[in-house]
Amino acid sequence: MSWRDYWNSDTPIYVSERHKALHYTLIARDIVAFVPGREAEVLDHGCGEALSAGRVSAFCRHLILCDGAPLVRERLRATFARHDNIDVISPEEADDLPDHSLDLVVANSLLQYLSPEEFQDLLGLWRSKLKPSGRLVLADVIPPETGPLDDVAALLRFAWTGGFLKAALLGLVRTALSDYRKLRTELGLTQYGEAEMLALLAERGFEPCRAERNMGHNQERMTFVATVV
Repeated sequence: MSWRDYWNSDTPIYVSERHKALHYTLIARDIVAFVPGREAEVLDHGCGEALSAGRVSAFCRHLILCDGAPLVRERLRATFARHDNIDVISPEEADDLPDHSLDLVVANSLLQYLSPEEFQDLLGLWRSKLKPSGRLVLADVIPPETGPLDDVAALLRFAWTGGFLKAALLGLVRTALSDYRKLRTELGLTQYGEAEMLALLAERGFEPCRAERNMGHNQERMTFVATVV
């Protein structure tokens, strides 16, 4: 099983419907903060179920949701069928987007599931699709010093404030017995240090910086904002 196979199924990564809803509400809020204006063309690459994408689409002209899992894309199309300014595409279809057409590309909680070579390929794709001075936001990047226990602590803090602590405790047990833990052990998660990420982005024609806070609830991870130069 690959990571793409894993995400093309119902996974135990969200411990309850409340957890999932709060997660996507938070991510949508954070994406909106990066949208440059109502006429913006936005790509959310590796969007997942994106339950609150409608909130993002209200702040831009066109929102493109891109995910590698066919099951996820099917659900996205059903959820947002009545949103005229939301399109759902596969990663392969992202190649066909017009060059220099996007104002913002967001990749949240994606890089850890890609090899360094796949990430390099995507950097080239994203840069070619962004307008001059367009921005790339890479969020939930895992630094080398961060491990599973940090993720557990971040989830429990989120669960305490979000009112789903009991579900989180039960969910951690399910996750420990699930394919996610097995895959994380066998395939690992790709991690990047801050200096390494800044250097990679600069080498590919971006002016990067680390954001003050990470998108989402886990502040042990990092978000980078990179402008095309």
